[in-house]
Amino acid sequence: MIKRLRAVLDTNIYVSALLSRNPNSPAKELIQRWLNDEFTVLICEDLLAEVIEKLVARGLGESTVAEFAALLGILAENIAIEAESAPRVIQLDPDDDVIIACAVIGKADYLVTYDNHFDILGGEYQGFKITKALPFLWAVRGKNPVE
Repeated sequence: MIKRLRAVLDTNIYVSALLSRNPNSPAKELIQRWLNDEFTVLICEDLLAEVIEKLVARGLGESTVAEFAALLGILAENIAIEAESAPRVIQLDPDDDVIIACAVIGKADYLVTYDNHFDILGGEYQGFKITKALPFLWAVRGKNPVE
């Protein structure tokens, strides 16, 4: 039996997916595959709030943002995080610590991000991989990247 992947998608993945005009965007395909129930998305209250804030700030209509936030609330696995108790891991951006905590507490396999603040962790932290959208998409597809 193939293990169902569990992933925390950073805010920049949602923004990229929803605002990209590229029909072949890896982030866009990841959201579609998540909506097709191909992997589990983990989210916490602070991450959801940041996603909403960034999408509205980038000019996505409030009704579209509200609809997407509702989908996240219903379909994603909500992980309870006390933001103030999240361990300090990402010194350059303490807001990222709650994303790390979500991945740790939610027993994620992946944290998917375009944020280079996570590079300090060397691609892995407490059992989960930290990667960009395309390598995670390959994992979801069950394929290795073409060299």
